[in-house]
Amino acid sequence: MKLKIVNFSKFIRSIMLIVGIIFIISLFINNKSFSYKENEFKEIYVSNGDTLWSIAKEEKENNPYYKNKDIRDIVNNIKSINKLNSGNLFANQKLIIPYNN
Repeated sequence: MKLKIVNFSKFIRSIMLIVGIIFIISLFINNKSFSYKENEFKEIYVSNGDTLWSIAKEEKENNPYYKNKDIRDIVNNIKSINKLNSGNLFANQKLIIPYNN
């Protein structure tokens, strides 16, 4: 079965209308916020006696990124960002920590 376009200009207007509606709907569905600020990272080096818990506690107190977060979540976040399999740290080990000004 072959379809024939009788009124080409009406067909083009219909297609443009459909594309416009899809574009407008996609703007409302899109969850991105244009005011989103990407996180900055700082590097810290582990000192003798440091633990993930002590680093997380210090970051909770001094880092706005971790404000009002549970210390266990901070520990897990630091482990995840630095791809640590365990909580074992070594002197002079470099860790990256998210930081918002």
